[in-house]
Amino acid sequence: MRLPQGDGANVSNPRDSPAGAEIARRRMPQAGDETASVSGDLCARQTQKEALARRTALIIAGSLLLAVFVLTATGWSQQPSTIQAQQHHPGMGSEHAAMGTTPTLPGQNAFGAIQEIVRILEADPATDWSQVNIERLRQHLIDMNDVTLRSEVKSDAVPGGLTMDVAGTGRAEQAIRRMVGPHAVEMNKMPEWSAKTEEISGGLRLTVTAKNPADARTVARIRGLGFIGLLTEGAHHQPHHLAMAKGEAMPGHGH
Repeated sequence: MRLPQGDGANVSNPRDSPAGAEIARRRMPQAGDETASVSGDLCARQTQKEALARRTALIIAGSLLLAVFVLTATGWSQQPSTIQAQQHHPGMGSEHAAMGTTPTLPGQNAFGAIQEIVRILEADPATDWSQVNIERLRQHLIDMNDVTLRSEVKSDAVPGGLTMDVAGTGRAEQAIRRMVGPHAVEMNKMPEWSAKTEEISGGLRLTVTAKNPADARTVARIRGLGFIGLLTEGAHHQPHHLAMAKGEAMPGHGH
């Protein structure tokens, strides 16, 4: 079958019709749409990267703060343990302190005082262990406890100072006689005041006065300290404790 012959320009192209052009336009990709899609993808990826970076930074900062807190807390908790461990067991202190399990308190004051004296004696190569008498020190500390906690004290102001009737029963009475008299001797060695004792029922009367009765400050100090405060004056207790433990003679002392 032969097609009709004619000029090529007269052959119609489907795309030349309005309907064909519209179909062709729809099939062709639109440049604006592709650009918008690519731009949106890039923005979304950038936002995800920024969020991930922020989370990573927060995690690192939190980890560093936690590490600093743990190290600081561990250092403070181990410091007193290390000191006590080195004093009590020089060869084992660091090991126990590292575990943070070494106690720092002796548990009882008299025990702690004895522990201190024993440490001094053990550290002194000249200690004569054949003369050491720790039990003597323990008996003295019992006396100190009785005088401090189990004595009755009646105080009255006198010209220039204070008089104190110190009395007790049983062992407390004996402790008063053993401690207060020798302490009056020690106070007499001090430059500002004088002290004397006399026997009373159940104990001793201690009188302390300023060597210069016109010294109002010293008089007020004596009265303010009272019996137990005056017993702490002179700082002679600690040397006496060491002398007792060493077995040295101490004239005038009951132990």
